[in-house]
Amino acid sequence: MSYDLAVWDGERPLDNHQAGSVYDELYARYLEADDVVVPPAPRIVAYVEALVERYPDDVDGSVVWASPPVINEASGETSGPIVYLLMSYSKAEEVSEYAASLARKHGLVCFDPQGECLRT
Repeated sequence: MSYDLAVWDGERPLDNHQAGSVYDELYARYLEADDVVVPPAPRIVAYVEALVERYPDDVDGSVVWASPPVINEASGETSGPIVYLLMSYSKAEEVSEYAASLARKHGLVCFDPQGECLRT
């Protein structure tokens, strides 16, 4: 079981409804598309690098990420301005708080697809 967050580079949506619409569009365009090749946005790569600096890919046996290595989520051929993070449920509260805070520091939008809400 995992807890997921979507983080993207773009203008902050006005509310949760608008954020959900933006998320759906970005997910379909960049994460589901097999025929679109879009390099990851530099701010997304910098964000993920900072995130794994704090929470590395399973170095000490405490599994934080449900889909390591995390950098692959931001360096795929179709990631563009969005990264989809899957964290283990046991670490979700701690890691998601940090991930949301870090997204703000990087000027990115953080969205919780399960709760269909912006993470502030």
